[in-house]
Amino acid sequence: MASPFQVSYCSKQMSEKGTQKISDLDGVLEVSRSMRHVRPAHYLFKIEAFSLLSEFDVEKWESDDFESGGYKWGLCLYPNGDEKRNGNGHISLYLVIRDTNSLPPGWEVYVQFKLFALNHIQDKYLTVQGKTRCFRAMKTEWGFPQFLSLDSFENTQSGYLLDNSCEFGAEVFVIKYDGKGECLSIVKEPSDNTFTWKINKFSTITDTNLHSEEFKVGDHKWKLSLYPRGQQNSSGDNISLFLVAVDHTKLHPHRKLYAKYKLRVRNQVGHAHLEKEACCGFSASVGDWGFWDFKKLSHLNDPSEGYVVKDTLVVEVEIMAMSVLKKFP
Repeated sequence: MASPFQVSYCSKQMSEKGTQKISDLDGVLEVSRSMRHVRPAHYLFKIEAFSLLSEFDVEKWESDDFESGGYKWGLCLYPNGDEKRNGNGHISLYLVIRDTNSLPPGWEVYVQFKLFALNHIQDKYLTVQGKTRCFRAMKTEWGFPQFLSLDSFENTQSGYLLDNSCEFGAEVFVIKYDGKGECLSIVKEPSDNTFTWKINKFSTITDTNLHSEEFKVGDHKWKLSLYPRGQQNSSGDNISLFLVAVDHTKLHPHRKLYAKYKLRVRNQVGHAHLEKEACCGFSASVGDWGFWDFKKLSHLNDPSEGYVVKDTLVVEVEIMAMSVLKKFP
């Protein structure tokens, strides 16, 4: 009867590519295997006269230290397999964290790592990778008891052992939170979200464009922009009204400040206000959004309508919602 830990490799191709589930003392390991040309980024471990390890009855061999992610690491190789973890008939290879005495009590280091073996014939590295692992005081070693079958490794046609020499390697990527991040939220009805602008002597204005004083909603400065006779080169039949993000050029080039707002002309005799609603994204390159054809002048200037009273026009903006982006402290 087969051992519950036994893994059968259907072919050489299966041992070099694909995903496998292997059982050992740490439970079921899901291991992915692939081939690549690029050499390992962090450490190479070459062994010459590999067969002599067996002659000298070397159970395991540990490499020198190397550093990655602010920690010291090493490789631990079992040339004839780690029998305690069901590595019989395989080369077993592990990543070990070193110099842990300097780490604080209760330390944990989360790592995504890959271990490698050079295939001299293909001029590629067998790349073996598992899931993210947590190194801690009670578990300083993670890896693969069945890294590579000895039958495949010792077969000269496989390419891993050339002139009795072989090469292993490691890449270690420490997953460490650096305290950087941000929170995006949409704030509805922010405080002080309405700004009113009285424009006196409206009929005598000759300027093409007027700007209100600046006001602040949230962490951003705003102002209103009014074209009393509409867009340049137009017939001058309408007023144009815009909301302007004053500091829009300081926005991140790939980000937008979103705002949902109403622009309105207030009715001063109790009738309905004139208003239009918009939801727009302000960016470093586009700092104003609104309406070129907000309302016809003939309608505004009609005394019976109540929008221009005593030659005063009252315009207003109500910011109903806006995006807020805050960095984590």
